[in-house]
Amino acid sequence: MANKKQPKNNNILPQLRINIFWIYGVIFAIIILWSFFGTSNDKPIKGNWAMVEQMIAAGEVERIVIENRETARVVLKKEAAENYRKGENMTLKQLPATGTHLYFTIGSVDAFREDLKAAEAQNPDAQPIPVEYENEQRDWMDILGSILPWLLIIGFWFFIMRSMSRGIGGGGGNGIMNVGKARAQVFDKENKKPVTFKDVAGLEEAKVEIMEIVDFLKNAEKYRDLGAKIPKGALLVGPPGTGKTLLAKAVAGEANVPFLSISGSDFVEMFVGVGASRVRDLFEQAKQKAPCILFIDEIDAIGRARGKNAGFSGNDERENTLNQLLTEMDGFQTNTGVIVLAATNRADILDKALMRAGRFDRQIEVGLPDIKEREEIFAVHLRPLKLDPALDRSFLARQTPGFSGADIANVCNEAALIAARHGKKQIHKEDFLAAIDRIIGGLERKNKIITDAEKRKIAYHEAGHATVSWLLKHASPLIKVTIIPRGKALGAAWYLPEERQITTREQLMDEMASTLGGRVSEQLTFGEISTGALNDLERVTKQAYAMVAYYGMSKRVGNLSFYDSTGQSDMAFTKPYANETAEAIDSEARALIDEAYRMAEEVLTEHSEGLKALAELLLEREVIFTEDVERILGKRPSAQPTEEKGEEPTAEAEEVIAPESATQE
Repeated sequence: MANKKQPKNNNILPQLRINIFWIYGVIFAIIILWSFFGTSNDKPIKGNWAMVEQMIAAGEVERIVIENRETARVVLKKEAAENYRKGENMTLKQLPATGTHLYFTIGSVDAFREDLKAAEAQNPDAQPIPVEYENEQRDWMDILGSILPWLLIIGFWFFIMRSMSRGIGGGGGNGIMNVGKARAQVFDKENKKPVTFKDVAGLEEAKVEIMEIVDFLKNAEKYRDLGAKIPKGALLVGPPGTGKTLLAKAVAGEANVPFLSISGSDFVEMFVGVGASRVRDLFEQAKQKAPCILFIDEIDAIGRARGKNAGFSGNDERENTLNQLLTEMDGFQTNTGVIVLAATNRADILDKALMRAGRFDRQIEVGLPDIKEREEIFAVHLRPLKLDPALDRSFLARQTPGFSGADIANVCNEAALIAARHGKKQIHKEDFLAAIDRIIGGLERKNKIITDAEKRKIAYHEAGHATVSWLLKHASPLIKVTIIPRGKALGAAWYLPEERQITTREQLMDEMASTLGGRVSEQLTFGEISTGALNDLERVTKQAYAMVAYYGMSKRVGNLSFYDSTGQSDMAFTKPYANETAEAIDSEARALIDEAYRMAEEVLTEHSEGLKALAELLLEREVIFTEDVERILGKRPSAQPTEEKGEEPTAEAEEVIAPESATQE
């Protein structure tokens, strides 16, 4: 087999980015190296007159050079220099081989002449020592050595001051001197690719209210003629991923006015007073660009209710920032032409003063999309994808109740990744179904080690869920059951829930019975229970307590609700009811769970053969679908179309919606 020549990898070394400071560093390194290695190591030794006087008396000096009338350079005779280098004096051993051997500083030329005559008189037989006088300019290395430290200090100071004024790493507002400046991004009509309302699918009601603000900025006279005043602020409220920030970007694209965008966390800083300073600077910028729109994303970072934890923290910097924001939005000075938009998913924790009319006059609810809006959102995110022509977008919308816009975008991207992983040229229906499974339930773990006994219990557990949910009137119709481990769950059942706006007690009880079907199936089949029902028990417990304490569905407790929609109460420390009421709530919640357990037990006892058939089919195929359940248990007793939003459950085998990880270890 011939060896193929491997292509050379020209990118072994990472590409380095050249910076102008590198050039300065190289020049500085060259200067340092030159100062150490660029000149000869034979440097003269610093001496004194007493040492030189002895050498003159011994006749060892060849000549003396007076440089610039202040330094005397002594040149010894060759034999004398060699003797000193071989001697025991450690200082004189370092005498250079050639050139000047010693140097010392003289007080004056006249005094030096007198001292030289006195030294020569000590040896009358010696020849007079010639003395030369020179005036030399200082070496450039000496000059550089004297001024280089000052140059470095001045250069470093200049760099620091420049960084403080412009911001280290570029960009205004990041430097020390600009720490109190607002870091808002400014968008205007010159943006090349603005986001418009065409890019925002769904949210029709929210768009109507937000478009009124945009229309006022474009046609202000139409409203002023009638004496109308535009709202000073609008708060976008909704769950994460529903498109609040995207809607604000669309406002920036639609309105032909400047748009300033900033995050609530940008006001938070370690320095005292910075948050309030940035709020003042932000509104000052907005006033200069008025009329304009100011958008504060995640305003709950600075807008939390004041005084909630005063006893636990001495830092009131966030409250000072909020106070400044309240003043700027509707204080003594009005901000004419500045409309404030803000977004949050925690409106319940915002300060009441921030929510009042005159600051945020409107709260625009940006909720989860319904089936029609999900279809529109899919249409937006499917535009750049290469799809199978037979793909039905309404089918995808029906399979994703409760999904936000961000979830739908993730489904589309995940489906494209799955199709590419399998080498497909187009994205098909099964790729989207696999993507929904992957996002909801997690990654399949087919290699997880499970014993045969454990697998059998899991199969009967999931078959119990499937049987009860299929046969109870108000339970959500089952779509798919699997015992393939996915994420943390050892098995899962998918349902197609109704998109109802209100739920009755009977519907809640049927759902709880369906959730307990797995635990009941284990008890009836094996005579023992396992830890696989952990997730089921957690869900039914929360649901039962909500029915009693929130929804008033208990005769003993009565029509009372201890739910706090404002989030302002201190229920974490004090309960709003007596101990007797707490005991009644516990007792009624337990009674509801016991009732749901009996409902599931009756269904599984009556249809034990169907339960066994489903479980054995699960053991054989690991995955069963709607038609398998219908073939074994028959048609659903109350399989009727869903009235809400025109959506009806479908019996296609691959439809996967809401997971129920009922066998979580």
